[in-house]
Amino acid sequence: MKRILAAAIVALPAVFSAAWSEAPRLPVALMTELPVVERTPYNENADATAAVDAAFARAKKNGKRVLIDLGGNWCGDCIVLANIMALKEMRPFLAAHFEMVSVDVGRFDKNLQIPARFGITKRLEGVPAVIVAEADGKFVNPGKITALSDARHMTPQEVADWLGQWAK
Repeated sequence: MKRILAAAIVALPAVFSAAWSEAPRLPVALMTELPVVERTPYNENADATAAVDAAFARAKKNGKRVLIDLGGNWCGDCIVLANIMALKEMRPFLAAHFEMVSVDVGRFDKNLQIPARFGITKRLEGVPAVIVAEADGKFVNPGKITALSDARHMTPQEVADWLGQWAK
C-alpha cells in the first residue's frame, strides 16, 4: 500500500503539468532578435479542406488539439507568428500538444469554409487568426482567434504564452 501511495504522489505532479502546459521560455526577448527562417508559411495552392481534415484525423489518433493558423504570405504578423512557432524551443512544445495546419486565406477571400466550420461566417477581423479545436471539432477559443493579429508588437514570449494557454 505504501508503494502505491508513494507512486501516486510521485506521479501527481506529472498529471497536473500535463493538464496545464506552460509554453517554453524563449531565448529571444525582442522581435528584432527573432530569426527569420520562414517567409512564406502558407501554401497558396494547398487543399485547405483536406489539410484541416487530415489534422483532425491525426488529432483523434494522437489525443491532441488542432491548431489552425489562418493567414497570408503578405501579412507581416503571420510571418512573425510562423517564425516564433519555428523556434527550436517552440517546435517540440507545439508538436506535443497540437496537430497544426496553416491555411492561406488570401486577402480574406479564400478558404473561408475553414473558419465557417466554427461559426465564423463574417469577414475575419485580422490575421493571423488562430483557431484551436478539440479533436472532435469543439471550438476551444471562440472570440479570441485574432489575438495575435498584432504579433509584431508583442514579445516572442507573449506570443508563446498565448499559444501555450491552449495546450492540453
